[in-house]
Order: sequence, then structure tokens, then C-alpha cells
Amino acid sequence: MQNATYLTTDELSARIKYDPRTIRERLKDSVLLEGIHYIRPFGGRKILYVWEAINRDMATASSHDSSSIPMASGGVLHG
Repeated sequence: MQNATYLTTDELSARIKYDPRTIRERLKDSVLLEGIHYIRPFGGRKILYVWEAINRDMATASSHDSSSIPMASGGVLHG
């Protein structure tokens, strides 16, 4: 991603007001998806979150009704 802002778990935690443990255990891989919301640079264990993607999806998720299901491709399934 060009001009992306990469954040550590602690930095993301400060921005979205979620505990780092909640991000790691409940949001990562269910709401925050690898390749969209976070990357593992150089194939390592470290995770860097892509702020622009997270900020965009947080704003659009609140505008959908409760029966909407976010898809990995970035679309939404209306159930």
C-alpha cells in the first residue's frame, strides 16, 4: 500500500480505544483481516495494522444495519 500508515497493536489500541489484548484475541482474523487491515512484514511474526483500511471500515460498518455481514473482499452481505 502506498502512503499507508502502519501501526503496532499498542498504537492501534490508543487510536481506537480498545485494549491491545482485545485487538489480538477478538478482532484480529474476525474483523481485522490479514492483507486488508494488517500485514506481516517480510513474512515474520510482527503484525502491522493499516490505519487507513481500519479507519475506512470502522466508518462504513457503523452505517450498515445489524443484519449486514462484512465480507473478506470488502463487500457486505445483506442477510
